Amino acid sequence: MKKLFLSAAGFAMLCRINAYSQTERPDSSRSTFSLYRPVATSDSSGYQTKPLRVDEVNLVSSYYLQDGNHSAVTGGIGTEHVTDLSNGINVKMIWTGPGQHKNTLDAGLGFDNHTSASQAYVNKSGASSPTGTRIYPSLDWTSENEKKGSSFGLGTYVSSEYNYKSLGADLHFSFKTPNKMGEFGAKFQGYFDQVTMIYPSELVPGNTTVTTGGVTIVTTASGRTSTLSSGSRSYKESIPTSPRNTYSGSFSYSQIINSRLQIMLLADVVTQNGYLGLPFHRVYFNTGKDTIEHLPSTRFKLPVGIRANYFLGDRFIIRTYYRYYTDDWGTHSNTVNLEVPVKISPFFSIAPFYRYYDQTAAKYFAPYEGHLATDTYYTSNYEYAQFHSNFFGAGIRLSPPKGVAGWQSLHELELRYGHYQQTTGLVSDVISLSLGFK
Repeated sequence: MKKLFLSAAGFAMLCRINAYSQTERPDSSRSTFSLYRPVATSDSSGYQTKPLRVDEVNLVSSYYLQDGNHSAVTGGIGTEHVTDLSNGINVKMIWTGPGQHKNTLDAGLGFDNHTSASQAYVNKSGASSPTGTRIYPSLDWTSENEKKGSSFGLGTYVSSEYNYKSLGADLHFSFKTPNKMGEFGAKFQGYFDQVTMIYPSELVPGNTTVTTGGVTIVTTASGRTSTLSSGSRSYKESIPTSPRNTYSGSFSYSQIINSRLQIMLLADVVTQNGYLGLPFHRVYFNTGKDTIEHLPSTRFKLPVGIRANYFLGDRFIIRTYYRYYTDDWGTHSNTVNLEVPVKISPFFSIAPFYRYYDQTAAKYFAPYEGHLATDTYYTSNYEYAQFHSNFFGAGIRLSPPKGVAGWQSLHELELRYGHYQQTTGLVSDVISLSLGFK
């Protein structure tokens, strides 16, 4: 369920294509690509050492609603009804240190609460819990030498939910060209996950008992293991987990072409290893027999893209994006995105957007009862199916000089709504509210 609920939280962070997943869900986040007219950065060397201070606080809340009829939990059929309420806070702190380097510390904390009708059918009777929560703190430090136009930083992330634990870290840096009109950036990330091995109720391993060295280990029908020392009634229960590791390198180059046009080239190299499926995703063979999905233990992904911003006078901005994606599981996809922010007044703007996406099916995908028992790998998760999708909506932004509703500290309010349609029948709606405090 992890990937699905990331999409709702990601959209709330405002419209960036996720480069690490081949699927096209409304999973967008705030882009670092400037919304403002590009100008050459001046040489700023007059900074004095300044103590740590809070520069900005951002609060984000979103509500996500989804429906469909191709649940992976029930083998490619059944309800995909999901609701997700996501809330997050980000605190940005800055200070100027030795060498006149500007330091930025971003601390974030997010919390999701979801309900999923299909999750209840991990137990075939529908008796499993259909609710869950996810907590995800993050911390990022960046040191910028504005005189040289370079930066260096480190980040760390944690995500925890009932069936998934993730720990991540990154190293990132950037530097500008001598004329400050171009900038190269790179980020290297690693995510180290533990997938809880929760099986469908009819497929959990049977009871086994092993005694060795005076210690008895009991594996129950629920998949739990109990360790009982000889002569003792105390024991510790645990559910087996399996590792999943993801390593990625992200590279970008942005260039100011002239006073109206700015472009950015992007490329990512991603490799994964470990347990890459989910044990409660069923697969039904053409014989009617069911099992859990089985996918390769390695995967390589290569997305490349280009962004372009064109400033059409003082009231219109045309933001475009194209990405091509390929991986060694046989999936290829194309993404085209267009957003046109319109400044109604100096303090109010509206930004309609549209995204088109298409992908080919992974070679390990087949629908309900479409797999042969002789297949080596198999999944009926429609994330890997062939489809195309449309995602469209609009956002409004308020940033009055005296603060929103006269509240000086509340310098920005942004409200966004998006509607998603997929040719598999999946539909979703998401609305988000972002508040920025200075």
